[in-house]
Amino acid sequence: MLKGRYTALRAIEKEDLSDLLAWRNEPKLRRYFREYRELNFEQQMHWFEHIVNNDISTRMFAIVDSQKELLGAAGLCYIDWINRTADFSIYIGKDGLYIDELLAPDAAKVMIEYAFEELGLNRLWSEIYSFDQAKVKFFNALGFQLDGTHRQTHWAEKKWHDSFFFSLLATDIQP
Repeated sequence: MLKGRYTALRAIEKEDLSDLLAWRNEPKLRRYFREYRELNFEQQMHWFEHIVNNDISTRMFAIVDSQKELLGAAGLCYIDWINRTADFSIYIGKDGLYIDELLAPDAAKVMIEYAFEELGLNRLWSEIYSFDQAKVKFFNALGFQLDGTHRQTHWAEKKWHDSFFFSLLATDIQP
C-alpha cells in the first residue's frame, strides 16, 4: 500500500468493481472519461482481469481513506517502458466528488512519487477535455505543463471539444 497524508493507494480488488463501475457509469463523471459508453459488469470484470493478469502497460490503484473505504481510482496507463512515459489518470467517485481539494491532490502526489521514484518513469502526461476545468486547474496545481491542444477531438453535449495535453517531468519535481 502506498500512503499519503489523507489517502492511500492499494491494489484494486474484485470487491471494488461494483462501486468503480457505478462511478464510471455515472453520467456526471462519465463525460470526462475517454470510454464514453456505459459498461456492464462483464466488461468491468474483463478489464480487471486484463490489468491483473496480462497488462504490463497499466498500473491501476484503488484510492482509499484512513478507514480503508474506497474513494476512487488512480492509475498509470499506456506505460511506455522504453521511453519511460505514462498516461496519468485519477478521479474520486465517492459522493460524486470527481476532483476535490484534499483527497485527489493527496492521492495524485502519492501516484506521482510512485511513478518517478519507484517505477523510474521520466514523463507523465494526461489528456483533458477543454470543458473539464476542474482537472485543468488540478493538473496546473500539481505542476503539470500544457504541452499543446488537439482541436475538436471529443464529441460531448452536442458539440466538439478540444483536448489539452499536459505533462510533468521527473525533473520538474523539487527534491
